[in-house]
Amino acid sequence: MTVLMLGLGTTWAGPVDDSGAPHEGVDYASELKIFRPLAAQGNATAQFNLGVMHDVGRGVMQDYAQAAKWYRLAATQGHAAAQFNLGGMYFDGQGVTQNFVRAYMWFALAAGAGYEGAAKNRNSIAREMTLEQIAQAQQLARDCQRRNFKGCE
Repeated sequence: MTVLMLGLGTTWAGPVDDSGAPHEGVDYASELKIFRPLAAQGNATAQFNLGVMHDVGRGVMQDYAQAAKWYRLAATQGHAAAQFNLGGMYFDGQGVTQNFVRAYMWFALAAGAGYEGAAKNRNSIAREMTLEQIAQAQQLARDCQRRNFKGCE
């Protein structure tokens, strides 16, 4: 099964060309100097961007555990692209232990925010799950939403 990872290229906040790829000559060291302090202050967009950088190895060594950490921080602030990418990490078991219930939950939250591709991923992963797992994931998503994304992990 293929899981869409739409958030990586299309929601990157740095310079991109029409394909979503970064421009040649982007100074990632400067990007890091901007994003790190903002992320440490709780800025969800900066946290998401650091997640992307670690996820794909832009300006830093590729590190899925760090990517998951930054995505999680942004996701628990309601950042839909971070929720989407974190769902993908749970689906693939990259940086986190593979967990379809958590993947479904994060895709469901991103879908609820209208994030493109999230509902498709949620529905695709459901085909790999039992009815009990789906019900558990749906309850986790409802609880997470009700708590304004606090305590979702």
